[in-house]
Amino acid sequence: MRNQSECVAEFASQSLLKSQTVTIRDVYCRGSCSHQSAEECATATELVFPYRGLYVRHLARDQAVAETNQVLFFNACEGYRVSHPVAGGDASLSLAVREPQLREIAAHSFLRDGKMLAFRHQRVRIDARAQALVALLRHSLRQKIAEPLEAETLALTLVQRVLGPRTTHAAGATVGRQRLVDRVKFVLASDLGRRWTLAEIAAEVRGSPVYLTQVFQQVEGLPLYRYQLRLRLARALDLLPQYDDLTALSLDLGFSSHSHFSAAFRQAYGRSPSEFRQSALHR
Repeated sequence: MRNQSECVAEFASQSLLKSQTVTIRDVYCRGSCSHQSAEECATATELVFPYRGLYVRHLARDQAVAETNQVLFFNACEGYRVSHPVAGGDASLSLAVREPQLREIAAHSFLRDGKMLAFRHQRVRIDARAQALVALLRHSLRQKIAEPLEAETLALTLVQRVLGPRTTHAAGATVGRQRLVDRVKFVLASDLGRRWTLAEIAAEVRGSPVYLTQVFQQVEGLPLYRYQLRLRLARALDLLPQYDDLTALSLDLGFSSHSHFSAAFRQAYGRSPSEFRQSALHR
């Protein structure tokens, strides 16, 4: 996907699974350049799930913020540019499902008309269950726990959930309102562990606190505070294998206590952090 020679050191891709049904890759970018890249082109139609960091994909006059609450759709042979407004780089799980299976799963409303397979939207917001499936699929493949049949099944379950009308949200707003929401996302991503106040966020984006809450709810379909919680919990899904002390993890992510973190995690994903780690890493 990122094929400029000057970005070779910036970009890495690891194959986790390649079967007759689905190809899964773990994709990393250091994100050293904040400005827009030269034009890039996806070689295959893929669903890309960011699980760490943030970047912006620019497609003609449209832009989409790639972060852990979203899935981005990359269409084969479609040119785009990438920028990194927040330092720290990014990482994503990329799924390429074979065309017959993808056409069978995807509702007509998700795909463009025509013979060539292509998605209509740049991105849609995913729910907590989809976030958990992304993490479970990635961790179990990296740890070589999941066998191919299980991984294929998890991947297709994830795609079915993402392309289901009841579990995703496509943003709809004017360009001005979408850009305001994007700036809020940059602020939140700059320091996930910080306990932001509404006034502080509004000051950063130069907007009214009342207007900000109204616009964010309209564009993303979630209150701002819940969106931030989803970002923190998704980061926890990524970091769980690296922490033996879950209290330290909860405090690093801005939760007031381990019990607060554990309750929020269970409410979102249906199991405690310890139970999730056990299922993903220790079968």
